[in-house]
Amino acid sequence: MTVSRSSGLFSRYHAGPMPSPTTEPTTAVEKLDRCGDLSHRPRVLLGKMGLDGHDRGVKLIARALRDSGVHVIYSGLWQTPRSLAISARDEDADVIACSMMSNSHLVLVPRLIEECKKVGRPDMVINVGGIIPQEDVQTMLDAGVHKLYHTGTSMQDIVDGVREATKPYEPLNSDHVTAVLGRNLSLVHGGSEVADAPKRRPADVIGLTGSPGAGKSTLVASMAAEAVRRGEKIAVVAFDPMSPITNGALLGDRLRVDFNALDENVFYRSLAISGEDYSTLPAIIELIGGAGYDKLIVETVGAGQNETKIRDYVDRTAVVVVPGMGDAVQMDKAGILEIADVFVVNKADFAGESKLVRELLDIAAGRPIKETIATQGKGIVELLDTLFG
Repeated sequence: MTVSRSSGLFSRYHAGPMPSPTTEPTTAVEKLDRCGDLSHRPRVLLGKMGLDGHDRGVKLIARALRDSGVHVIYSGLWQTPRSLAISARDEDADVIACSMMSNSHLVLVPRLIEECKKVGRPDMVINVGGIIPQEDVQTMLDAGVHKLYHTGTSMQDIVDGVREATKPYEPLNSDHVTAVLGRNLSLVHGGSEVADAPKRRPADVIGLTGSPGAGKSTLVASMAAEAVRRGEKIAVVAFDPMSPITNGALLGDRLRVDFNALDENVFYRSLAISGEDYSTLPAIIELIGGAGYDKLIVETVGAGQNETKIRDYVDRTAVVVVPGMGDAVQMDKAGILEIADVFVVNKADFAGESKLVRELLDIAAGRPIKETIATQGKGIVELLDTLFG
């Protein structure tokens, strides 16, 4: 099983001679659970360090890993070694798979290894690809890199590298509170009990739900940034759907958050579920509170009209809607709009905003309606005050 190469596709991941350019499209792998025999679903953090602004290759690999049963966390472009280390720790990744351009591997990779130590995860497995001269390969391995990928590596080889890095979960032997929290969340989400960790419910637990594309992740990122500006600590748990075919998942919500700026002031954890299975959420909430967080946002998967169970686990529920979602009849149907404690009209600069607000007023019965443009930060202060006031 191999992946056909389009021009330059693997050049940012592999050492060795460059492949000949071709116009062939990249071939998707067969959707097949290749990780079901492991102790848990592999969690892979994909990261692009430095000034590499190209992400087509990493997205293709993300999809291929997802279609092999892996839980893939995509952190986005222009990551620093520190931001990747923080993400890998909070996400309790089994392996960081990073790449870069501009011949920066001898600078950025050692920094990544050092930052993993600083944030409490000196044991983090790191696999590297990129334009790496052959004479630098041994230097990278001696520095602590687990694997280097070479031109023409098959997708099966990449999956095998992920499988090799995935070890059974054990309690993390560390004095770093956040690193321990990351591992404890993995344990409880996997069905294990964590008996000796501090537990308490945060003062405010907010559920944020709404249809796919409503801008929930961007709203969360904007609220997190505003909370940090106020000098507050905040935690986020973001759920994404698990494939019904492979049990893989693409966890891409955290890429909206600029951890290069927010650093460790926000704890952010991505998790995959099937349907509305929030059975592990109560234990997750207690562990996050026990680690010192009093503000928690729980972002649901892209919700359908009848997906309402999140309200049973949170103190207040914000339902995000956008102009063009439907007419007044849709507003009157039973389901997700009924559970709102706060309505958020995001993308309020879109056509139809005034009509949507009028229709919401007919059903809101005094519940707050907040208008936001999350991409511009507009309305975020008022929304944060309403949710956590």
